[in-house]
Amino acid sequence: MESYLNPQHYDLVTPDGFIQELHTIDERSKMAVVKIDDISPAFVGYEIDSSLIVFNLKSTLAQLGMNGIGREYTINPKQSSALIRVELQAIGPISAAMLELLQVGAYIGKLFAADDRRRVRDPDYLMRMFGRSDRRGRPLLSLGGLDGSRDLILEKNEGRTVAFLSLRDGIVTYDTSVYSFLPTLAKALMKNMPHTRQLLHLHHHWVSGQPRLVKENDVLLVRTAPLHIRTVYARVVDKLLPQGYHHTTANVLQPDTSASGDIYELYGSSNQVLDDIPLEFYTLEPHREHVFFSDRDQLQASLEDPAALFEAVRTAPSPDNYLAAVFVVKGTQMKHLTAQDWIIRDPYKHEFPGLTHPSRQAMIVEKYIENQPAYPFLKAIETGLITSQGILLCRHFPTPLLKRTLLNDDVQRCLKRIYFRYPSCSHDSFFSHEDRAMLVDLAKFGIPVYWIDETSQKILQYTLKSDKDTGLFVPISLVDAFRKATVLGVYGSNLQEGTFENELKGLLQGLLEMREHVNHPLLGPGTPLALLTGGGPGAMEMSNRVAKSLGILSCANIVDFRAKSTSIVNEQRQNPYIDAKMTYRLDRLVERQAEFYLDLPIFVPGGIGMDFEYTLEEVRRKTGSCPINPVLLFGELEYWKRKVSSRFQVNRDTGTIKGSEWVSNCFYCVQTARQGLSVLRRFFDNKLPIGKDSPVYSDGFCIVE
Repeated sequence: MESYLNPQHYDLVTPDGFIQELHTIDERSKMAVVKIDDISPAFVGYEIDSSLIVFNLKSTLAQLGMNGIGREYTINPKQSSALIRVELQAIGPISAAMLELLQVGAYIGKLFAADDRRRVRDPDYLMRMFGRSDRRGRPLLSLGGLDGSRDLILEKNEGRTVAFLSLRDGIVTYDTSVYSFLPTLAKALMKNMPHTRQLLHLHHHWVSGQPRLVKENDVLLVRTAPLHIRTVYARVVDKLLPQGYHHTTANVLQPDTSASGDIYELYGSSNQVLDDIPLEFYTLEPHREHVFFSDRDQLQASLEDPAALFEAVRTAPSPDNYLAAVFVVKGTQMKHLTAQDWIIRDPYKHEFPGLTHPSRQAMIVEKYIENQPAYPFLKAIETGLITSQGILLCRHFPTPLLKRTLLNDDVQRCLKRIYFRYPSCSHDSFFSHEDRAMLVDLAKFGIPVYWIDETSQKILQYTLKSDKDTGLFVPISLVDAFRKATVLGVYGSNLQEGTFENELKGLLQGLLEMREHVNHPLLGPGTPLALLTGGGPGAMEMSNRVAKSLGILSCANIVDFRAKSTSIVNEQRQNPYIDAKMTYRLDRLVERQAEFYLDLPIFVPGGIGMDFEYTLEEVRRKTGSCPINPVLLFGELEYWKRKVSSRFQVNRDTGTIKGSEWVSNCFYCVQTARQGLSVLRRFFDNKLPIGKDSPVYSDGFCIVE
């Protein structure tokens, strides 16, 4: 899988091959046996018809007037090598001199796999590249400047896209000094040195106005405007040249062509002037195509289909506790994912020495990061090897230690979404504090995160609540409603549902009706409502059930209460009425409670947990960390007096809440939905006496008659 992330590798070509044997045929031709080693296992030539594989001569030799025709091909996938019998032909006097200088060991060309499946058929595929550049500002495709050129004409010809490149008025010839350069060039070919073509250009001479006519036993060098190719291979279409013209086998332009690729080498015999060069195109590996996510209609359609996502993530190899990731850039790639496409890693445990040993800590953290399956993809984006925008599909939510890489500028531009199946390798469905912090950062940096949730069988998107640094995983269709929703919450016992289901239902129904007749920041025509609980059984299950029955977004902040050897809490299963959720590990119980951020809290009878939640709502109002909104206490008056009044009165009498007694006017004891609605209606009409300048109630709350 990771082989295609090798920066030296393109899957339609091999590395350069060297001459292993060389035999003279006549004074203008020789037969060379060319050996190519270290061919990538991803080379497409291994899997297509051998007739589509051609030898591509080095353009340096072709510009001297040499041609190289592949006569026999032997490709050995097991040894990652190939042997090609290549007939080298000297077309003119310069190439004849060069042919005599070639030796065994000289690197003279490579193989190109003209895979028909990768042939560009629709001109729109190329047209969308005009005016676009890579991260370094280099044009993706142009003839001349960034925006392309009127000299580049795209047509559909025999089911493929062909570009006709207009030629400049003149031809290229050589200074006589080129002969003295040939021995140096022969030595450079023995070392397979790069950029020899640029050195050859020093001996070129441009003859303006010279007619572009090909003559027998000589090579014709013509020139176009500088060509930029970053997104495709281009190949000269020989049969679309005028009769009598042939291009040398140095006819493939690679996708690193930049402000070059402007000289073409032709031979033959004709009296017809050559006006343009026809090129056909072959696509790169999908991750190298510089394709924008917005252009991938098929991929976006797949991502809107939950069944397709569940099927894709299940292709990750076993076992399920292994970390796995794959970067997906197109719909067909996602549709045909296999276990071999994923990068997997054994989830080794690392003992971090801590900040008292900063050097060791940094070293071990770096090793841990590099062992993550997402890391090779993110690193490839950073280095420019992956250029297409796409999604990261993971078995587990990425470790927060990858945050630095995920938020890198280049990665952020390329990584459009993150999908995962499980929140944690070690804690199953429960996120760590660091996980949630990274979720917030990813949301703020515009990288959407999605949970392929087995429990609900839905795709959930992490969504921040407006003006709050916290959020929930919400079904995609309800994301907008959640962002705009006024959030009610119910605190109560996980052991008892209580007897308030009908009253709670009446209260919520009343609010749905009331919103059409009030105009308040929390409630008005069309305001969505959401109801948040702890997601467990008892009163929480009852509340989520009521909300779901009324079409109100049913949410939960779920804690890992699974039984432990030291556990003194009841096992709290997740109730089945939850649409949106966030999960917490037990060591972050208090933090989870602080992240409820309810607009309108509701209490029903509960135990120690509810006592803490009640106190927290008091503290929020006292400190001003939340708006001074009313809190409803559903239940008998005597119950709430025993729960609340004695504590309030002791605090008041001892002076420990001096100046904060007014908090009592934020709590309202009700027994019916009608009473609760009367409190909320007065609040929305700004007629409820609440806040610092309003009455103090000696019971610690207001008794609603």
